[in-house]
Amino acid sequence: MEKKITYCPLDNAVKIISGKWKLFILVRLLDGPLRYGQIKVACENISEKVLTNQLRGLEQYGIIERKIYPEVPPRVEYSITDLGQDLMNALNPLYNWGVKFEKTKQAIDESNLV
Repeated sequence: MEKKITYCPLDNAVKIISGKWKLFILVRLLDGPLRYGQIKVACENISEKVLTNQLRGLEQYGIIERKIYPEVPPRVEYSITDLGQDLMNALNPLYNWGVKFEKTKQAIDESNLV
């Protein structure tokens, strides 16, 4: 008798990356650690509440880590973890597809202007 799978393993990944800003934040952190203010500037139209929630969610799942430096005023940096890097490596083909799609879409839009 075959064992039935009662969930889709992709549900875990989708749950972790769902949210308008999570992938945007993760792509920025691939270049290195960022402070909260730097992330806020990169995400121009994000509210502080949403940014805080998105960062907490990623931290909760071990995708990013938050490091507090014992300084006055305290400095906090966010960086991607090894688990987060693995996630981004898995998403790289999807990223490349998105780049290809955007180029195709632009070519179609330009041909419709003629």
